[in-house]
Amino acid sequence: MSGTGRTNGGPGRLGNVLSGLAVAVGCVLFLGGFVWGAVEYRPYTVPTNSMDPTVKAGDRILAQRISGGAARRGDVVVFTDSQWGNMPMVKRVVGVGGDKIACCDTDGRLTVNGEAVEEPYVRGAIGGRASMNDFSATVPEDQLFLLGDERGASLDSRLHLQDPGQGSVPRSAVDARVDAVAWPLGGLVDRPKGFAALPGGVSGPGPLKLLAGSVVAGALLILGGAAYGPVAGLVSKRRRAARPGERVSAGVR
Repeated sequence: MSGTGRTNGGPGRLGNVLSGLAVAVGCVLFLGGFVWGAVEYRPYTVPTNSMDPTVKAGDRILAQRISGGAARRGDVVVFTDSQWGNMPMVKRVVGVGGDKIACCDTDGRLTVNGEAVEEPYVRGAIGGRASMNDFSATVPEDQLFLLGDERGASLDSRLHLQDPGQGSVPRSAVDARVDAVAWPLGGLVDRPKGFAALPGGVSGPGPLKLLAGSVVAGALLILGGAAYGPVAGLVSKRRRAARPGERVSAGVR
């Protein structure tokens, strides 16, 4: 009789404990992922098509909160600067302090310190050039030179070349770095390889994939743990119904 109790009760109790543990861990991962996301990221709505095709007007983007010191060439950043209208704007960093930015070389490419940069994301310039108009600028220290990906229409550093900073903005103006288009679903915003060979390289990926994995794993653990009790009860009921002859009283045993 005691052996029967261990056989019927032990695994059931263990299953209940494990399912409860799965739900608890799932809640931590699920809620922790959302809290982590709220701390790391801010949502923005893109106001114009100046960054088309990377992000378009009306897109909801997720941007990781960073200091301007963390911005690298190739990053798509959100910044606010009084010379640019004192409102959040989205542009791509193409030059940092000390860089000489010029356009265009004989193949129509942007150059950074004399090195041509491949920019497959650029749209709008005639003949596939990196800019419709030639220009050059030297970026002051602790400043960033910013261009839109829609070079035919973007109002960017080229418009401010006559300013004291030759079109650049202070690093302190940067609030965040764009990691993904959240709506409509557009996926991650990749770091461009064209700047990878330059000193400082490009930024590493943000934690968005890890954060999303935490939320998904948490949801699966919660659902799996919560489903264990009903599923185990149903299986047990079917087994008893399939073997009615084995149900004997304790007194007979």
